[in-house]
Amino acid sequence: MRKRIVDIRKPEIVQAVLQAINKHGLPMPSYDLIAQEADMSRQLIRHYFPDPETLMVDVCNALAAAYRDCLMRGILDANTTVRLPMFLDFYFNFLTDKGLRKPEDDAVYDAMFSLAAGSEKIRRNLAEQYRLLQYTIAHEVQISYPQLPQSACREIGYLFVSIMYGHWKMVATLGFDESHNRVTRSALDRLIESYLLRYEDPEDPPPPRSG
Repeated sequence: MRKRIVDIRKPEIVQAVLQAINKHGLPMPSYDLIAQEADMSRQLIRHYFPDPETLMVDVCNALAAAYRDCLMRGILDANTTVRLPMFLDFYFNFLTDKGLRKPEDDAVYDAMFSLAAGSEKIRRNLAEQYRLLQYTIAHEVQISYPQLPQSACREIGYLFVSIMYGHWKMVATLGFDESHNRVTRSALDRLIESYLLRYEDPEDPPPPRSG
């Protein structure tokens, strides 16, 4: 019970950090700016988060939780075992008509990646988030295309993470037109098709050479 009472205002503080970064970007928002966003005292925020690095790790966790919540709602509503198209469409904002909008958090993710350069905790947290997304996509590829070996599915999962992150830096951060959402989403379908047409498993031994 004591832990729940102590932690009860942490989500408010984390949301205030998200708002502050969205509005002001980097450098990392000061305790005074966070207090202003949260409408609470600077001392109270320091009580919950005496270490700014720990606060930023909690911000990373909040970012990941927002995606999990959206995807879980979509999965439950879809009521289907083949979920790969839904996963891909979600990350490129093609499910807004179903009430599933990708969180508008690209500025915050940019900030977290910048902070990760000097923080092992933040770097490790983000790496685990993206690794989990890679494995999730790999799992969904395996369900949709059981003829593909696991190594191919892992590669597609990794490429999806890389392409998706790079895409949103171009569109959300640099201001490329959102019509590129369709370009990148279609490119992923073609990428998967290329694996279905031809894939050489790097884990397979090379064929024996003829005499």
